[in-house]
Amino acid sequence: MAFVSFLIPCFVISTDIAFSCQNTDDFVGASSPGDIVIGGLFAVHSEMLHPEEHSIKPVIQNCAGFEIQIFLQTLAMIHAIEMINNSTLLSGVTLGYEIYDTCAEVTKAMASALRFLAKFNSSNDVVEFKCNYSDYIPRIKAVTGASYSEVSMAVSRLLALQLIPQVSPASSAEILSDKIRFPSFFRTIPSDFHQTRAMAHLICESGWNWIGVIATDDDNGRFALESFGVQAMANNVCIAFKEMLPAYLSDNTFHTKVDHAVEKIVKETRVNVIVVFMRQFHVLKLFKKAIERNVNKTWIASDNWSAAVKISTIPNIRQLGTIVGFGFKSGDISTFQDFLRNLHEKPTDNNKFLHEYIMLLSVCAHLEYHDFQTCISNQSQDDLLQNVENKHQIWRDDFLNANIETGFIHSTILAVYAIAHAIKGQCKDRNCKDPSAFTPWELLEELKKVTVIDDDKEIKFDSNGDMSTSYDVLLWKEIDGHMEITTMGEYDPEKGDFIFEDEEKKKAFLDLKKVQSTCSQHCRPGQMKKVTESPHTCCYECVYCPENHYSNQTDMDYCYRCNNKTYWAPVNSTTCYRKTIHFLAWTDWFAIFLLLLSAFGVVLVLSISVIFTKNLNTPVVKASGGLTVCYIILFSHFLIFLSTIFFIDEPTEFKCKTRQALFGISFALCISCILIKSLKILLAFSFDPKLQNFLKCMYKPIPTVVTCTGIQVIICTFWLIFRTPFVKQNFSIPRAIILECNEGSIVAFGIMLGYIAALAFICFIFAFKGRKLPENYNEAKFITFGMLIYFIAWIVFIPVYATTFGKYLPAVEIIVVLISNYGILCCTFLPKCYIIIYKQETNTKSAFLKMVYTYSSKSAGSVAVSQISLDSKSSSSRATISDSCKSEKNSVNGNCHFQVPGQRLIKGKVLPENTARTVARKRLSSI
Repeated sequence: MAFVSFLIPCFVISTDIAFSCQNTDDFVGASSPGDIVIGGLFAVHSEMLHPEEHSIKPVIQNCAGFEIQIFLQTLAMIHAIEMINNSTLLSGVTLGYEIYDTCAEVTKAMASALRFLAKFNSSNDVVEFKCNYSDYIPRIKAVTGASYSEVSMAVSRLLALQLIPQVSPASSAEILSDKIRFPSFFRTIPSDFHQTRAMAHLICESGWNWIGVIATDDDNGRFALESFGVQAMANNVCIAFKEMLPAYLSDNTFHTKVDHAVEKIVKETRVNVIVVFMRQFHVLKLFKKAIERNVNKTWIASDNWSAAVKISTIPNIRQLGTIVGFGFKSGDISTFQDFLRNLHEKPTDNNKFLHEYIMLLSVCAHLEYHDFQTCISNQSQDDLLQNVENKHQIWRDDFLNANIETGFIHSTILAVYAIAHAIKGQCKDRNCKDPSAFTPWELLEELKKVTVIDDDKEIKFDSNGDMSTSYDVLLWKEIDGHMEITTMGEYDPEKGDFIFEDEEKKKAFLDLKKVQSTCSQHCRPGQMKKVTESPHTCCYECVYCPENHYSNQTDMDYCYRCNNKTYWAPVNSTTCYRKTIHFLAWTDWFAIFLLLLSAFGVVLVLSISVIFTKNLNTPVVKASGGLTVCYIILFSHFLIFLSTIFFIDEPTEFKCKTRQALFGISFALCISCILIKSLKILLAFSFDPKLQNFLKCMYKPIPTVVTCTGIQVIICTFWLIFRTPFVKQNFSIPRAIILECNEGSIVAFGIMLGYIAALAFICFIFAFKGRKLPENYNEAKFITFGMLIYFIAWIVFIPVYATTFGKYLPAVEIIVVLISNYGILCCTFLPKCYIIIYKQETNTKSAFLKMVYTYSSKSAGSVAVSQISLDSKSSSSRATISDSCKSEKNSVNGNCHFQVPGQRLIKGKVLPENTARTVARKRLSSI
């Protein structure tokens, strides 16, 4: 390199302007006559020189920066035309060419286009102004080129004036697919739309979402950047920064902006992937500066430079990191390689590009490979005016072959063949040796229908004028100390997929994932992204999924919600868990305890039944209403205990309907029978005639029991028909489903319980009236206590039941049922059982007669005294008689007044003792 720096100043810039444009013929870079002439536009030089003086004149200047790769494309065009002329494709019609150097400048390209528009055989290359160019025959019939999209856009608009077909092998800007603005433009490569989509796909597949983009500030760079931005957004990729470099190397700010771009790359430490949409000479400058700053990133190359040999041979290029790019699909170019081997035998008279290359070989041939290439690129046309006659001309076949970019060579040859096939279509019935046989716009229509065979595949232009060929995915690898550009895979634009020949190449592709280029760390499953204050969606915080939400992939934007009815999830969950179904199971300890209580109650009922059956004829059993009534009451208690099993285990429709109805009807039957007993006791020991008459009207045992129980049956029937209970899933507990019985109608449930309460209250009133019965027969008192226990239990039940939830809710009702059932059962039967078992001396007829007699005597005496005290006509003699009666208790014929309920008043007589005993027996029998 030092030698090159020394060498370049040694060339003295001559005032000879042999390479400058003196006339229009000097403007042509390479030409060959033919029956039909095809134009060519290629940027053989990378920049056009500008005068140093301030005054600018409209003069086309010389160019600098000889581009070997594009020079090879001009040779590919020449080779393709020679191949066609030597074949039978056009059957005797020869193709000629005029190739112009655009110097990567729109201005110079427009000058070339103007010559294309000049009228055929015009001595002064005059472009005629016409309103109708249908019959106009221009200098050329079609154009191949240009190398850059920005140039193609300008030239295509000019060529569209006469609808001259333009087929580009390299201009990939997406906007050129617009047939309204560019009606005569075609290309043998895909649109940038597919390239940018492929890039975004690659970035997404590799797990990158925080990247930088560097592009040239021209139409091609801006459109590529815009297209990539859309594709990146669609793939959730964020662009951390965008740097635009001047399109022309002659721009005074170029080096400053390159420095700024490199500084930006160094500063953005989290950005490890850079996408580059630039021309080769821009990339060359950028990479040299990046190597100086020890930048190590992953670079994604656009088709402009992905296969650029002159960049891959930069010293220390491996320090830059990994370079992966997309290149146009290549084909068989073996014939072109043979053409290059014989190139030194070709005349240079009509090929200024070849002549200049030979001169460059003479100047730079003594240098090593990279220095040789740098030397060629750094020479201007003015430098080469130095006399090189004493230089030895050394031909280097290896250099040209090493710099072949197969994708561009293949697409150039394909462009020429496409034009040739269109000409063939026009020449079927015409004499094409006559240049006026057809016009360019007719050739344009034929070109739209052209089908070209390439590697045994038929390809043609689509409605946008594009050939949707695939891309080669290129990977720059260091092999034996040299950077080699290898094909890693293929990208199919139609399917949008990467294709790999073998596992080794696929592994190389997957290894790209090892590079991290994200704004934030990946959110693990169980987390979601929370956008921060950054304007980029790729910059976020990872937060845990809340309860009942989950995420099962990395970098999820939101957490999925579990189905709250059947699933749940904890915080930071990667899946949903099925809720456990809860109910009061048989195996639950509390259920077992309640079942034991119910079983004990059933045993108690059976035991009482046995005791009462064995003592059937005793006064206690008879006084209890007889065995039938006792059995009915005990059976209802048995059913109530039995109803508790329907509250346990998994609820079913049958259980839900049965449990409340069975309990309600059984309890109503029990209370109805106890109510009859209360009425009977009150009737037996009541000495109030009015009350006794009322109780006699009320005391209808069978109708009363049937009516009271029947009303409850009706209530339950209507309840089961119209608002029947059903099984309900309760989701109030976050991680469980409570299976429970919904009562269907709270109102019906309340009416059922209220009706039982009403019966119990009436029973309580009657039993309370008879609370002062004989000590040995105090059943009314115990009935009163039993009803009080019932009321207390069910009053407590209402708020507890209303505020309790979960699987133990049925247990609350079971407890209340058991308490009330045990209370009534024990208060009704246990005192009698106690007398039967432990107080057998009181369980005799005589003992009961004595007890009833004593109670009746006391009650009757108090009544008589009341009658006497209220009699205003009583005499003192009655008092004497009364006293004598009291003094002679055993007298048979007394003069006292004694009235027994239900008997006549016996005046002046003392009631005989046997008469009192008779009354007692009647009381006992009534009970």
